[in-house]
Amino acid sequence: MVSSVVSVRRYPVKAMGGESPAVVELDARGVVGDRWYAVLDGDGRFASGKNTRRMRRHDEVFGYRATTDDDGRVRVTGAGGSWTVGDQALDQELTRSFGTAVHVAAEAGVAHQDAGQISLVGTATLAWCAERFGGSPDARRLRVNFVLDTDEPFEEETWVGRELEIGSARLRVVERIERCRTIDVGQDGVTPGAGWLKPLGRERDLCVAVYADVVAPGSVTAGDAYRPASTTSSSVA
Repeated sequence: MVSSVVSVRRYPVKAMGGESPAVVELDARGVVGDRWYAVLDGDGRFASGKNTRRMRRHDEVFGYRATTDDDGRVRVTGAGGSWTVGDQALDQELTRSFGTAVHVAAEAGVAHQDAGQISLVGTATLAWCAERFGGSPDARRLRVNFVLDTDEPFEEETWVGRELEIGSARLRVVERIERCRTIDVGQDGVTPGAGWLKPLGRERDLCVAVYADVVAPGSVTAGDAYRPASTTSSSVA
């Protein structure tokens, strides 16, 4: 039986809801267009669900969804309407909602991704977490790019240090992902239900899903085959 990609997800604006395009392209940075934009405050910190050196907690950001129009422009939709990234009206709307001056900006100098270029999780892992911890098994609560059909919970963690052929691309799985409170926040159309963060802390060092970097560019769509490569390559895209 061939293992396949179950779903593909892209987030044009960091921390906002995302989209499920028919196909995504992968380049040296990751999924093309993923987290290319972010909401920044006056200190240059990214709007997020947590406070760190790079980020400032603004849960209001979860009330917006970003999608890509046919012409390539990114559109942000919220309860009050829809705006195109680059329009002053969008920054005004977000400033009103957040209660502080913010603006949407393209990546420049500082990467918008938290760590690895691409994130992925297996279906067996999601099912295990939902059965053990309760709550929704919807992968959108983890904000991953790819959901892969797997037989064993946390099978994807066994690929760390190995390469993965997926669609026409090739990835290198680099590390487990340590989660934060965001996985238990309502976002991207998902109501999480039972929290996962505390039990993950007790049982799994807060980790679920893995990061991967691009070794060879290509395209990926839902239904594409994937397989862990039997050998690794030293080439970098």
